[in-house]
Amino acid sequence: MNAATRCFWHELNCVEGTLYGYDDSSIDGETVTTAPLWKGSRGEWYLVVQGCLFLLLMFGPYTWQGMPVWSAPYTWIGKSGGGALFIAGILLAAAGLSTLGRNLTPLPVPKEHATLVVTGVYRLVRHPIYSGITLMAFGWGMWLNSWLTLVYALLILLFFDVKSRHEERLLGEKFPEYADYRTRVKKLIPYLY
Repeated sequence: MNAATRCFWHELNCVEGTLYGYDDSSIDGETVTTAPLWKGSRGEWYLVVQGCLFLLLMFGPYTWQGMPVWSAPYTWIGKSGGGALFIAGILLAAAGLSTLGRNLTPLPVPKEHATLVVTGVYRLVRHPIYSGITLMAFGWGMWLNSWLTLVYALLILLFFDVKSRHEERLLGEKFPEYADYRTRVKKLIPYLY
């Protein structure tokens, strides 16, 4: 490897280290690794990805060339079942929002003065807002009779599973009683998962 190539790779590693959180600095003799620039200190990137997935769900293509088309009676079943799922999702998410109250934050990091909420709809599922949004996404896909939109809904479900794992680790650190709550109540799908 020549000198120019080595210099290029060194500079790239320095930039990459800064972007991905490998930048170590010393504060009072203690080495501290900063959070990645793209991730944010409180998990802001989760919010960005979530917004992109919502935009894809709402405005992404509904079909792709060669994908099977829904035919009767499945179009009617999809529309009625999708409408019911969508309404159930709205109700579940709204109940979660209402019960969470001042503890609500779009970021994974709990608020400083947050309290652990285990009442109301939180007795059925640990993340009712995520569950409700996921139900709405699947309902939307069924309403549109769109296989591709159902794939977007599945991506939203997978995303909320990943985001909720991160949140639960933080909640467990903040609230010791969260471990017991996790054993009693399912994460995203009441009584199942």
